[in-house]
Amino acid sequence: IQNMRIALIHALPVSIAPVEEAFERLWPEASTVNLTDESLAGDLAAAGTLQPEMTDRFLALARYSAISGADAILFTCSAFGPCIEACQEDLAPLPVLKPNEALIQRCAEVGGAEAHVGLLATFKQTLDTMPPEFREAQPGFQLETALADKALDALFAGDNGKHDMIAAEVAAAQLPDCDVIALAQFSLSTAAGRVAEATGKPTLTTPDTAVEKLKRLLS
Repeated sequence: IQNMRIALIHALPVSIAPVEEAFERLWPEASTVNLTDESLAGDLAAAGTLQPEMTDRFLALARYSAISGADAILFTCSAFGPCIEACQEDLAPLPVLKPNEALIQRCAEVGGAEAHVGLLATFKQTLDTMPPEFREAQPGFQLETALADKALDALFAGDNGKHDMIAAEVAAAQLPDCDVIALAQFSLSTAAGRVAEATGKPTLTTPDTAVEKLKRLLS
């Protein structure tokens, strides 16, 4: 697994640093390539729901990554599950990971098949597409969601400390009874320590769980 090339596809530039940090810490031998189309997140926010043409845009990005020699593709954009599923189907057997699939598996390992899972997001549309993914993969989960949209505002303003603080406050206030807390976006991973401290709960991130799964898959 020394020279594996992993294509990372983002809809928000703020997702790049957290996943690169996770690779550096957990799988430094892998070679990562970043593709970003930040218009995707803006177009989704403006439309309110996924549009059919977004799937074509995802397919174009995924096919480009495959042609470029990627050994696997990891999407970091949590609000686009159905688009990524189309890419998985199109590029099989190339490993194409949705941002959350490893996170969901790890929630079950930590909390059990009937865990009370708290799902914390900062981007509203993530909570439209991600809960169905959790329920489909783990029907026994009791799922509770919380939105810390002010945290995303702070992140875009360049205030990472405020982002992490708001995320922790919202988790503590809205997800007090969960067995495990899942941070729904790559950009939320910096808040993991603060969230765990504020809630006293195991707190899982998408970058760490995704990198660990890719490393297992490709070894």
